[in-house]
Amino acid sequence: MPHSPVAVMVHVSNVEEGLAWYQQAFPDARRLVAPGTNFEFLQVGAVQLEVVPADEKVSSGAAGSVVYWGTANLDEAIRHFASHGATVYRGPVQIEAGIGMCQVRDPWGNCIGLRGPYDSGS
Repeated sequence: MPHSPVAVMVHVSNVEEGLAWYQQAFPDARRLVAPGTNFEFLQVGAVQLEVVPADEKVSSGAAGSVVYWGTANLDEAIRHFASHGATVYRGPVQIEAGIGMCQVRDPWGNCIGLRGPYDSGS
């Protein structure tokens, strides 16, 4: 029975550019190489962020599931990602008292979900 996410794959057209972008967008990310391989990935907390080539089976872009990352301040997180070239795709919207969510898109069109404290102004 699954317990918690351990890895997220992000499909991009250029893996080196994708690793560099995600490392800047997730400032606490550590760039690592899987032991015994040349496979590079980013470690973000307990989750491996695996930036891999888009292909004919899985392209980049908004097409299905979205992983939501917790943040201490939703507005600040949106501004942070925007400063790295992400664009707001959906939201932000308040989903619970004081909690909001938003989706931003990376330069390849992939959605990054953000969820955290939010003052919708209402």
